[in-house]
Amino acid sequence: MKKHAALIVALLALVLSFTGVADAARQAVVNVVSKPKPNAVLRLDKKGKFPAKAIPKVDAAKRADRLGTLRAADVTMTCDAQTVDLGTWCLQASPYPLPNEDIGKNDYAYASKACVDAGGYLPTAAQLIGAADRVKLASTIDDAVVTSSPDVDATDGLKDRREMSSTLITTQAGSSAAGSQGVTDGSRGDPRAGEPDPVPLPANPYPQSLQYVTVYDNGNKGGFAGSKPVSSPESFRCAFNKAQGESATETAG
Repeated sequence: MKKHAALIVALLALVLSFTGVADAARQAVVNVVSKPKPNAVLRLDKKGKFPAKAIPKVDAAKRADRLGTLRAADVTMTCDAQTVDLGTWCLQASPYPLPNEDIGKNDYAYASKACVDAGGYLPTAAQLIGAADRVKLASTIDDAVVTSSPDVDATDGLKDRREMSSTLITTQAGSSAAGSQGVTDGSRGDPRAGEPDPVPLPANPYPQSLQYVTVYDNGNKGGFAGSKPVSSPESFRCAFNKAQGESATETAG
């Protein structure tokens, strides 16, 4: 009986080998893969599931990875390469590059307009002092060159440096201390209210009593360096809000 069974098994194996079923079975074993391939068997993970990386991403999911036609880099809030990233805002790494023809003209109004034209604003004293350990602010001649920007060119003398801020103070009391538009010649009172004609007065848009606070590095601690009249020139740098995309600002070059 056992001889008959063995004979049957042998004959069955012979038949299978001729029909190619055995080759197909061997081929199936060889083509068990972990990544999808044509005519192959995908291996399950330890939990008996298809690996997530083995499932191709459909077009709808690919579109979901983008915001319309924009990439992630297009909507990320960034700072310009010429500025220092200070978390929610950016500050120019170096003072504003003043053109030669504008030297001596860089007063408070000039600095304010230049920063707006560049897409930013003149930073406050608080912002400059807060950034002192991250940005090389102007400083005294004995401050460290690697962490601040002291005067190192002795060909035109050596002087302590400071920077303009947008913070304003006044050194006098009274309404004229903050400037005045004056009274233009030709102004008239309201006759219905019996007002007399106002007396002409000259304008005083940049009074000496209205001054901006200056700041210096002070060994990375930041410090107040006194105030200057708004009509006085001084070195300054611009601040910017973070913007979307790789080029966030239009800093002057």
